[in-house]
Amino acid sequence: MRKLIVVLLVALFTFSLFAAGEGEAADTSKAQYTIKYATGDPPDVLTASAHADAVMFKNYVEARSGGRIKVEIYPANELGSEREQLEGVQLGSIQMCNVSEGTVGIFFPEIMALSVPYAFRTYTEAWAVAKSPFMMNLMGKMTKDTGIRPLDVNQNGFRHFSNNVRPVRTPADMKGLKIRTMEHRGHMAMVNAMGANAVPIAWGELYSALQQKVVDGQENPPSLVQAMKFYEVQKYYTLDGHIYSIDFTFINNRFYNSLPEDLRQIVFEGAAISGRIHQSLETYVSEVTAVGALVKQGMEVYTPSPQEAAQFQKATQEPVIEWIKGEINPRWVDDFMKTIADVKKGLAAPSGDAPSKGFVIQQ
Repeated sequence: MRKLIVVLLVALFTFSLFAAGEGEAADTSKAQYTIKYATGDPPDVLTASAHADAVMFKNYVEARSGGRIKVEIYPANELGSEREQLEGVQLGSIQMCNVSEGTVGIFFPEIMALSVPYAFRTYTEAWAVAKSPFMMNLMGKMTKDTGIRPLDVNQNGFRHFSNNVRPVRTPADMKGLKIRTMEHRGHMAMVNAMGANAVPIAWGELYSALQQKVVDGQENPPSLVQAMKFYEVQKYYTLDGHIYSIDFTFINNRFYNSLPEDLRQIVFEGAAISGRIHQSLETYVSEVTAVGALVKQGMEVYTPSPQEAAQFQKATQEPVIEWIKGEINPRWVDDFMKTIADVKKGLAAPSGDAPSKGFVIQQ
C-alpha cells in the first residue's frame, strides 16, 4: 500500500512540473514575492495530506512563475497554533495557511453552518457540497468580512471518536467522557448533546493532553490519528462519521490582490491542483491504510450498526441545528441543509448527475 501511495505522489508531482512547463526546479534566488505557508501537519508527504498539499503548491507555483514566487513551507505548527496561523494570514505576517474549519469559526462565525452532525453519508455527497454555489457564496462572504481569502475548500475527512476509557457503541456510552474538540462551538455543542464534556484544546497540544489524561478522548479522521500517533495514547475508536471535516487553504486577500494578474492565476491554479492531492491522499490513507494500521497498533475499532448510527443522529442533529441557528443567521443553516438534500437527490437520479461546479472565487 505504501508503494502505491509513493507512485501516486510521484505521478502527481511529475504532472505539476509538466503543467508548469518546466523540467527543473525554478531558481527563486531573485524572487519578487515570498509566500510563507503554514500548516499544522508533520512534514511527511506520505501520510500528512496538508503537508503534501503545501509541497505540491510550492512545486507548481515556483516552477510556473519561473521563480518570481518563492514558497516557504512551515509545517508542524512552526508558526504557531492554527488560530495563530490564521491570525497571521489576516494580519499579513503570514501569506498562506492550511487549517481546519474549527479554527475558522473564531474569525467567521457563519462557518458553523457546516457543523451539522451526521449531515453526510458519503464522500461524494460532501465533495459536491464543497464545490456548490452555497459554498462559494459562504466563502465570498468570508473574504469580504475578514480579509482572509479561501483559495481551496478541501478535507480532513470524516471525523470519528476515540477514547481511552471504554468502547463507544451508542450515544449513551459517551456520557461523562471528556472529549477534546477544536475551538469550534458547534462541535462542542454536538459532544455535549451526547452527555459528554467537550474540552477545546489546540491541535499542537492534543497528544500531550491525551497522554497526561487531561481529556479521555478526541475526534479526528483515521489519517490524522495515524499521522499524529494517537494510537499510543488511545485504545478505542468508533467510526461514527459525525462530521465531515473541512480543511481550507487560505491566503491574505491584500497580498493576493497585490500580485500581478498572471501570478494571481498561477497561485489560484496551484491551490486547485495541490488540493486534489490533498483530497486523494487523505481519502486513500483514511479509507484504505489508516484503520488497518491503527488495529495493528492495538486500537479496538468499532463501526456502529445502522440502528446505532440512527441513535447518534437523533441525539445530536436537531439540538445542534437549533443551537447554530441561535448563533448565526438561520438562512445559512437552511441553505446548507437544502444544498445537501439537492445533492442527495441528484446523486440518486438515474442520470447520476450531481449539482457540482468548480470552486471559483477569483475577483
